[in-house]
Amino acid sequence: MARMKFLCDDERCIECNACVTACKNEHEVPWGVNRRRVVTLDDGQPGEKSISVACMHCSDPPCAAVCPVDCFYVTEDGVVLHDKDLCIGCGYCFYACPFGAPQFPQNGTFGVRGKMDKCTFCAGGPEEDFSEAEFEKYGRNRLAEGKLPLCAEMCSTKALLAGDGDVIADIFRERVVRRADRDEKPAQPKVPWGWGPAYGEKKP
Repeated sequence: MARMKFLCDDERCIECNACVTACKNEHEVPWGVNRRRVVTLDDGQPGEKSISVACMHCSDPPCAAVCPVDCFYVTEDGVVLHDKDLCIGCGYCFYACPFGAPQFPQNGTFGVRGKMDKCTFCAGGPEEDFSEAEFEKYGRNRLAEGKLPLCAEMCSTKALLAGDGDVIADIFRERVVRRADRDEKPAQPKVPWGWGPAYGEKKP
């Protein structure tokens, strides 16, 4: 059985935030909640890189381990979902998640968390597939339609990959091998005025 996973290639992410916008539009996510966000590492420094982060749908989700009402469940595809009818808004999942995936509405009274919301891998929730209740609580169920999450489909550089974990791993492995081959034989610019040494090429 396939296990659905996300992977963001930091060598390709250009911080365009198309994935964030696609997610909010597709699921009509409420104000103050971002199921997906782009994080920049070493901002403004050499080696700066960006990655798209959401729920990583862990094999052993820590959010489920700390939930006092057991509102989390894992589907046959390995997608971690939750039941908003059971959620009491305690916030334990938010503190347990290393990716900051669980989100709470920010337009309520101070100290009142409300129902937790998070990335569903576009797999809906426990309500009946394609029902109005499912869309209102969890957004569109693209997996039931035979489609991948829209965030990955909208990524222009294909930095964000989504799907069967084994397939994703194979794609990324091929990219790493191609990069290693490229770095061993870097393309030498053809400049006629003697800049060769700057590119590791010594002129006689």
